[in-house]
Amino acid sequence: MDAEGWIAREGALSRVPAAFAGVVEAARARIADSFDDGRLHSAYIYGSIPRGTATPGLSDLDLLVAPHAEPTEADRTAATRIEQALDESFTQIDGVGVLLFSARTLLSELERHDLGFFVACLCAPLLGDDLADHLPRYRPTSLLARETNGDLSLALPGWRRQAATANTDQHRKALSRLVARRIVRTGFTLIMPRWGGWTSDLTESAEAFGLYYPERAEQMRRAAVIGRTPSAVPAVHELIDDLGPWLAAEYATVHGDKAARP
Repeated sequence: MDAEGWIAREGALSRVPAAFAGVVEAARARIADSFDDGRLHSAYIYGSIPRGTATPGLSDLDLLVAPHAEPTEADRTAATRIEQALDESFTQIDGVGVLLFSARTLLSELERHDLGFFVACLCAPLLGDDLADHLPRYRPTSLLARETNGDLSLALPGWRRQAATANTDQHRKALSRLVARRIVRTGFTLIMPRWGGWTSDLTESAEAFGLYYPERAEQMRRAAVIGRTPSAVPAVHELIDDLGPWLAAEYATVHGDKAARP
């Protein structure tokens, strides 16, 4: 939070740990090479690396690529190739994810308190003109809570299907990371307006949640551990079948459901 009570942008290229500097430069180069025909508006890095808290060998690389127009199949193919090339080239990172959203979508009124907030506060500019210049500032309100994580109930059925069909340690580990992080972040934004601040740190998020829901605090702490150091052990079922459904129902009661997307 800044001195005026707005949520400050949490990441910057200046905070990237030295161990990840080469990874970030390689990501910048590969994105520029893959979208060199004028399709690219801008690109961003988010997560623990630009926050300066990444751990070599454990942290993943998170990227957002924003074409001018809606992403095409060619854009998605390029993003997959970037993910694979970077993941294979650097032992410092454990997985790469590239999100694709058009600049128009990121600036749309519908996404103002979800993807817009994501760009303005959680992403660090990597290439191109910063879309945050066209977005408002944000406070930790119930509206922000509803629009960022008020759709957890929609994710649960898909996670159950993935858990039932995950047949490799790699798939189970990836699912554990995905589910645990989403659960912890949803738990945090549930209490965010009452807590009166912002954090992306999983441990701090879980502890803040526990102040308001002590009966679920230990479950949330376990979820934070899984989110930081995921394993193939199917502990994710506790999150999908117990904590997740409870959290989705409580979220709807406290903040309401996220606005429907097309």
